[in-house]
Amino acid sequence: MIYLDYSATTPVSYDVLDSYNKVSKDFIGNPNSLHSLGSKAKDLINNATKQISELLNVLEQEIIYTSGATESNNMALIGAARAYKRYGNHIIVSKLEHPSIYKICEYLESVGFEISYVDCDKDGLIDFEDLKRKVKPETILVSICAVNSEMGIRQPLKMIRQIIKKENSNTIFHSDMTQGLGKIPLNVHDTDLASFSVHKVYGPKGIGLLYKSSKIRLEPLILGSSKEEGLRPGTPAVPLIAAASKAIRLNVHDLDRKETFIRKLNEKIVKELSQYEGVRINQTKYSIPHILNISLPKIRPETFIHAMEEYEIYIGTNTACSSGEVSSSVMAVYNDQERASTTIRISLSYLTTTEEINRFLSCFELVYKRLSALARD
Repeated sequence: MIYLDYSATTPVSYDVLDSYNKVSKDFIGNPNSLHSLGSKAKDLINNATKQISELLNVLEQEIIYTSGATESNNMALIGAARAYKRYGNHIIVSKLEHPSIYKICEYLESVGFEISYVDCDKDGLIDFEDLKRKVKPETILVSICAVNSEMGIRQPLKMIRQIIKKENSNTIFHSDMTQGLGKIPLNVHDTDLASFSVHKVYGPKGIGLLYKSSKIRLEPLILGSSKEEGLRPGTPAVPLIAAASKAIRLNVHDLDRKETFIRKLNEKIVKELSQYEGVRINQTKYSIPHILNISLPKIRPETFIHAMEEYEIYIGTNTACSSGEVSSSVMAVYNDQERASTTIRISLSYLTTTEEINRFLSCFELVYKRLSALARD
């Protein structure tokens, strides 16, 4: 099997899974309970949170555990919109966001908030002048992802934050950092709110984080009897939290070496696929090498993916949450409907080998030639 869909999800590392299993067995108490078993579980959560806070260079109380980045995005956008609605009803997002952001914006628009979509330039970077024009006195929130999930375009968050705060110092800046964690250096202090999902860094599914600056208020989306900073009541998932701490710790180091290796793999694929007349490479100079997007005009993406699956090679289309839909990111950058509706996403890892890429390229040639011939008939 050759797995090239790491941006959709990653396999759980053995070390992380071992931690999860041990905690599940040895820490059976409810952290909200007053007895010693509860205290033991609570101490483990506190230690895990301390470790994550040190890795991200934030305060422990600024970390909120969620079920994943989608919940973190909901908590951030809806929570902030409700908490600050008396100051304004205007929200800005980019055209390169994860589908969850757009679904949240549709909901917020339905309850009276105004949503603006900031343009990007030919390289996929946020159009700074357009952002300046769109920030208004009533703008309460801007959400722009750190790394785009479809084309891997990395945004200069520090500069974006400076523009936002210069135009309106009270505007909150949120970033979905899911595709950046474990791939590039991140500074969450470039934002006021930041979302993460642990299953993207070789951890288990069902656990994520929201960084919330201590200066920011959010209204809770869930009500209950216990509290996680008043925002996420319920029984904390002790094994998942311990596993999250382990996964993040193992994956935020040695990023330069990993990126250098992955970039070589990316360049090898681009060089080979560029020789096919019909293949279009959807990549800009700001795309990180971990994500490679291509378009295969006249070939249905799902047909190509299933054909590659016959060789036990697994790739994706768009994000895992919008498979089969037109790529909003490719459309935003290239303004080409056919290009945006025939995208394939190849996502790489430091676990990917050169041998796997060679096998992928050989099978790609077989499948592409076969499907291209069928498309011409």
